[in-house]
Amino acid sequence: MFDPTTTKNRQIAIVLAFASMTTPIAGFHKFYLGQPGWGIVYLLLSWTPIPHIASAIEAVWYLTQDDTRFGNNSISAPQSSLPLPLHPINTVTQSIRELDKLRADGLISEYEFEQKRRQWLDRA
Repeated sequence: MFDPTTTKNRQIAIVLAFASMTTPIAGFHKFYLGQPGWGIVYLLLSWTPIPHIASAIEAVWYLTQDDTRFGNNSISAPQSSLPLPLHPINTVTQSIRELDKLRADGLISEYEFEQKRRQWLDRA
């Protein structure tokens, strides 16, 4: 079964991109890289030279990239942009301190402070 989250082989993508230049149908490398939307666009435009030229450019682009940069271009499993806390208690206490500063500055009410503080303490 096709899994778009797996790491793709750069050499296979290069061969498929070069093949898209020479065959009447283009876009196989896009399907391989887990980009079916672009693959369909390439297939629909195969009667024009546009996807064939784009495939040639992408083949050269894949050739010039190292494996790390190439791996960043393919689809991978979603990752959270938030850093994982080292220790949840430290995170909660720091968050409560910051919340208290907002309360002291008058940006949130006492009621809002207490609600949020209880939520964080219940999670910890």
